[in-house]
Amino acid sequence: MTFEEFVVARLGALLRYATALTCDPHQADDIVGEVMVRANGRWRRIAAMEQPEAYVKRMVLNEFLSVRRRWARVVPMSHEQLDDRAGGVDPYPEHHDRDDLIRRVATLPPRQRAVIVLRYFEGHTHDEIADLLGCRASTVRAHASTALARLRVEATTVGEIR
Repeated sequence: MTFEEFVVARLGALLRYATALTCDPHQADDIVGEVMVRANGRWRRIAAMEQPEAYVKRMVLNEFLSVRRRWARVVPMSHEQLDDRAGGVDPYPEHHDRDDLIRRVATLPPRQRAVIVLRYFEGHTHDEIADLLGCRASTVRAHASTALARLRVEATTVGEIR
């Protein structure tokens, strides 16, 4: 498979994956763009691998977790902030729960967010996540437990406010 064929076939999936990690489609686009530039330069070697997409996804994950990207992390605006900018009208009230969840996930530290995305969006096991993150499975379980507890607390708090 050529690099161009790979991009045509997998770009959408890579962007969705990066968006799940970043909770920001613009930052996801930046990350995937940077990764694709690097992957293009190494494509002959990547294409020879058993699972080139898994390797490129790992590049996306590493770029997301990279210290160089920390300055670019942004938490999405609340509905109230968006409503104020849109003149007070929310055209999609049915998406509040999903948007609230995305906003809460965006507040998690990067490694906890990565664990949640890899476990529940990508469907990886704790051992697979540990391999991807370069840590022990017990560390992955601890990150998942802490992140889920935090998301539950914030969900309860948001539910009480409404």
